[in-house]
Amino acid sequence: MNIAVRWGFIGCGEATEKKSGPAFNLVKGSEVVAVMGRDKEKTKEYARRHSIPHWYTDAQALIDDPDVNAIYIATPPSSHATYAIMAMKAGKPVYVEKPLAASYEDCARINRISRETGIPCFVAYYRRYLPYFLKVKELLPLVGQVLNVQIRFAVPPRDLDYNRDNLPWRVNPDIAGGGYFYDLAPHQIDLLQDMFGCILYAEGYAANRGGLYKAEDTVSACFKFESGIPGSGSWCFVSDESSKEDRIEIFGSKGSLRFSVFTFEPIVFKGEGEVKEYNIPNPPYVQLPLIRNIVEHLQHKANCNCDSISATPTNWVLDKILGKII
Repeated sequence: MNIAVRWGFIGCGEATEKKSGPAFNLVKGSEVVAVMGRDKEKTKEYARRHSIPHWYTDAQALIDDPDVNAIYIATPPSSHATYAIMAMKAGKPVYVEKPLAASYEDCARINRISRETGIPCFVAYYRRYLPYFLKVKELLPLVGQVLNVQIRFAVPPRDLDYNRDNLPWRVNPDIAGGGYFYDLAPHQIDLLQDMFGCILYAEGYAANRGGLYKAEDTVSACFKFESGIPGSGSWCFVSDESSKEDRIEIFGSKGSLRFSVFTFEPIVFKGEGEVKEYNIPNPPYVQLPLIRNIVEHLQHKANCNCDSISATPTNWVLDKILGKII
C-alpha cells in the first residue's frame, strides 16, 4: 500500500541533524512536514534549513496538525512517556529516541497505552539494523557455544562536564534517568539482548569517582541472559585518555568475537589458530535502515519489531544495575 507517512518532529536537537532527520525524507513514501521546539527562533530556523512547512512551540499543536500522521520524539528521556502517550491517544504512531523512557515504570505506562489504543510505538535502537552489527550476528556461529559476554567501556570527561553552572542534561538523572550510563549503555545492552534473549538477572554497583556532577560516572555490573549465558560490564566516564575503550567481547567454545558499539572498529574473530578482521561500513545516516523498516511497517509492507515491548527490558536492566528497582 502506498500510504504517505507524514512525520512531525517533537524536538530538533543534534540527533535530528545528523543521525536521523535527513533519513526520514530518503525513504519512499515518507516526509517530514512539521517540527516542534521550545525555542521559537531556533525551531523556525530549523524548519527553514530543512524545508519543513510547519513549525510549532507546542507539542499538542503539532500532534493535532491534520497533515501529521506519525510522530518522532527526539527530546530528553524524561518527556518521552508524556509525548508518546499524547501521540498514541491521538491515534498517531510514535518513533521514540532511546532509551524508551527515563525509567522502567514509564516504559510500562507507554506499553499499556500502546496496547489499549492499538497504536505502535517504535524505539531508536537503530544499531540492530546497521550492516556492522548484522555482520556480528552473522559471525556468531564461528565462536561455537557462547560461554560468556563482556562489555568494557571507558572515556574521559567531556569539556561540558567541567561546567558546574551549565552541566549537560545527560548527567541530570531527573531528565536522563541517570548519567552517561543511562545514555550510552542502552545501545550495548539492547544489542546483546537482541542476540541472546532477555537478561533475567542483573546486579550492579554505581559510584561517582570524578566528582564532576551528582550522577554516577563509574558502573560495574553482572547479568545473566534467559539462555543461561552469564555476562559482565564495566563503564567509566571519567577515565584518562590513555584508558579509552569501546569493546564487547563474546567468548565461545571455538573462539571469540570482538567488536565496538560506538567507534565501529574492525570486528575481530579469533579461533583455531586464526585471526580475521572485518571492516564493515555503515550508511551516512545511521538511523536510515530502521526508519525505512518503520515506514514500510506503517505502509503494511513489512514488520518492524523494534518497538516499545522489545525496548522495555533494556530499561529494566538499567534500573536494576543502578538500584532504581529491587
